[in-house]
Amino acid sequence: MIIGLPKEIKNNENRVAITPGGAAALQKAGHTLYVQASAGAGSGFKDADYEQVGAIILATIEEVYTVAEMIVKVKEPIAAEYPLIKENQLIFTYFHFASSEALTRAMIARKAICLAYETVEKSDRSLPLLIPMSEVAGRMAPQEGAKYLEKPMQGRGILLGGVPGVKPANVLVLGGGVVGTQAARIAAGLGASVTIMDINLTRLRELDDFMPANVVTQMSSEYNIREAIKSADLIIGAVLIPGAKAPHLITRDMLKEMKPGTVLVDVAIDQGGCIETCRPTTHENPTFVIDEIVHYCVANMPGAVPYTSTLALTNATLPYVVQLANKGWKEACRVNNDLKQGLNVVQGAVVYKGVAEAWNLALIDVNTVLAVAS
Repeated sequence: MIIGLPKEIKNNENRVAITPGGAAALQKAGHTLYVQASAGAGSGFKDADYEQVGAIILATIEEVYTVAEMIVKVKEPIAAEYPLIKENQLIFTYFHFASSEALTRAMIARKAICLAYETVEKSDRSLPLLIPMSEVAGRMAPQEGAKYLEKPMQGRGILLGGVPGVKPANVLVLGGGVVGTQAARIAAGLGASVTIMDINLTRLRELDDFMPANVVTQMSSEYNIREAIKSADLIIGAVLIPGAKAPHLITRDMLKEMKPGTVLVDVAIDQGGCIETCRPTTHENPTFVIDEIVHYCVANMPGAVPYTSTLALTNATLPYVVQLANKGWKEACRVNNDLKQGLNVVQGAVVYKGVAEAWNLALIDVNTVLAVAS
């Protein structure tokens, strides 16, 4: 198969979807990889590193899209890329369709095959291609929150871990999944007093067993959230409903219950955000303030640590890339249910329930599409 690796063009996105090591694996399997010039530079990989293992460097993004049967990316295509996508071209990347109607409709119009990292799902309900970036984002959330709690950043002026004789900051984590678990661990490690909430009592019991003593668990409910935000200094939104919009657990009216200078870090912003007042921001302009509350809502947090993120992501994605290249997308999705769950939009049809519900679109059974797709 002919595979294309374009350079990411989203604001401050320095990750790359395939490393030179991944390129070598694809070459060994008999596939051809075309790489846009400097695609790996932000993650520390030179064009020569790709050429050394047999990849072919192309000067422009247009050339890469033109030649490739499968495009492998990190982030969703942005508007400038929409016209480059060809009918029946396989795009394998993070899409997060439920947070963007414009992207959804553009991919429907292009009649591409859109296979989303974030909805590839194993039989145990785990999300193998979301986990690595969730781990990175979860670990970054307290780090970023600690920075924006500083007074020059318009925060409360609190040191997350406190000092002897001075209480540490109170951190509230909403969601006990991968992001929330990593966030709670890092915040606790920095010395904060941490509360982690979830609606799953079984998960709370698990967390209670292995979290350090300065982390307490609590059942998530509107009442409990409203009470907790009154004393929180940093609130981390870590809620995920795979492939669907995140629910708003913190609404606009709740801001007035918070202390001025409280920091909100909404890691769920890729899926619409779990805080009503949050909107996607960039690494260039990461925060905004509403009612004296600092909002940090960067939609590609792991892009700030691209070397770590690229290696972590490709460790997970490469086996699936190889399967798709070896078998073709139809056969790979027929024999591998993990990959089938990743199909969101196929040749103009929406085949993932969360995406159809988000934008009130017709839902086509994925098995029907796989049976008739050409």
